[in-house]
Amino acid sequence: MMRLDGKVALITGGASGIGLATVRKFVREGAKVMIADIDKAGAEKAARQIAEEGHNGSLAAVGVDVSAYAEVEAAVAEAVRVFGRLDVIFNNAGIAGGKPLLEHDPAADYEPMIRIDQNGVYYGILAAGRQFRAQGTGGVIISTSSIYGEQAAELSFTYSAAKAAVISFTRSAAYELAEYGIRAVAITPGRVGTPIINQFSEELKSTFAAEQLRGKMTEPDEIADVVAFLASDEANAINGTVVHVDDGYSVFKQRLELPVF
Repeated sequence: MMRLDGKVALITGGASGIGLATVRKFVREGAKVMIADIDKAGAEKAARQIAEEGHNGSLAAVGVDVSAYAEVEAAVAEAVRVFGRLDVIFNNAGIAGGKPLLEHDPAADYEPMIRIDQNGVYYGILAAGRQFRAQGTGGVIISTSSIYGEQAAELSFTYSAAKAAVISFTRSAAYELAEYGIRAVAITPGRVGTPIINQFSEELKSTFAAEQLRGKMTEPDEIADVVAFLASDEANAINGTVVHVDDGYSVFKQRLELPVF
């Protein structure tokens, strides 16, 4: 039997990058997936394309701005309307960017990222948690944090704060929601070859790759493999924790030429 057979998942930011890779992985593992994205046309296109690959009836799409609770709540309701229930939410939608702290315009460099990367995850946890409780069936909440959620880094004052909040949300949600059979887990990707990163120069991408132990950026599919495991019943013992999917980014600073002893 496929790992996610019979499960229904809502994946935010599902039209591209890690989200899209996870949509594909979930349906291959037997799940039905509601693709939620601010790019509704992109979500609908992804749903059509994946359905045509042999997964007809397993996908639907909805537009969502995760910075608005009413829209996240509506996306959860749409997943339930279409597929009859909800078992998993992957709070993955997010934005990136950075600027030196003292050059910040709060309206441009703080508020949007907090609304999307932080509030959007809170809204997903709240809306899905309420649905899981109403169903009485339990559920799984997986949220995308970042290596930056656990450390300081260049140009990432706001991004790091938002991603640290995701880790805190996850721990608190796991604690509060356990009585309803709900698990909550965060993942911390490192350098992943998503459209956000692939737009940068080859020089910068080479620097990013060198920050990981394999010397290359992680593929979105590799993150999706981990998310699918965490969503499955095989991961029932993983709850309230952070799963590092950073290819060792967080375990070393940089490789040095060793002196001769």
